[in-house]
Amino acid sequence: MAIAEGHLSVAAVARLLGLAPSTLRTWDRRYGLGASGHEAGSHRRYSPSDVARLMMMRRLIATGVAPNEAAEIAISHEGLLKIEKISYEHASREELVKALYKAACNFDKVFIESEIYKDLAQYGVDSTWSQVMSPLLILVGKHWEETGKGVDVEHLLTEVLIRILRDCVKVVKQPLNSRPVLLAAVGAELHSLPLHALAAALAERRIETHFLGSLTPLDAIAAMVKKSAPPAVFLWAQLKENALPEFFRELPTVRPAPRIVLGGPGWDRKECSGVAIVDDIT
Repeated sequence: MAIAEGHLSVAAVARLLGLAPSTLRTWDRRYGLGASGHEAGSHRRYSPSDVARLMMMRRLIATGVAPNEAAEIAISHEGLLKIEKISYEHASREELVKALYKAACNFDKVFIESEIYKDLAQYGVDSTWSQVMSPLLILVGKHWEETGKGVDVEHLLTEVLIRILRDCVKVVKQPLNSRPVLLAAVGAELHSLPLHALAAALAERRIETHFLGSLTPLDAIAAMVKKSAPPAVFLWAQLKENALPEFFRELPTVRPAPRIVLGGPGWDRKECSGVAIVDDIT
């Protein structure tokens, strides 16, 4: 008998959801949440709606819902259920962060994007960055420090967050500033996610930016300052070895002079007199 297009095996669904095949069999046996139309003696084949219900079950459990309650919610849903439409109202943003962390560990990009876009729409970039994204990244980093594992999770999550933040920037309509603010991560600095958050937060305020991103050498920053005469220059350094005073002391002189702002834990305040240093990018 031919397998219906789009129908998946137990092993394939387990890989997709980040679960053990035995867990799927347990959910089928215990809660009746399995492959619809399965006949005794034949291999289980999950339809797209079956997979979406299982995804809903897993996501609900990740937010703290008891398994039996999660199964009832998933089973009681009527009509075609699409994975990208699955959502759940979180009791608190701390709970949301925990759910996002579990989703990141399971490489559930759809859930991460959906929930963060919802939070952005409700609270704005500043709040989502400080209350959701940053705590989420701290959880991922803490796991790596304690276990030495999770680099794959961190890299995947970072790419998802960068894509979301870039989407928030787009083109600023009727910017308040006539000349864009310059943003750059200096030297060999690879950590540019906070810079993306700042660009998104400024765009939300209708402030246009020139974003140079990570690994920006001094000559590139100097050339941009000379050509565009930005009203402000923000330089990010996560690591001390990248935070060299030459990045702001050797910039060309332009009129009016830009305001220099340094961000990131790499900068030494004693070596950076005469310029502003911020602890919170938002």
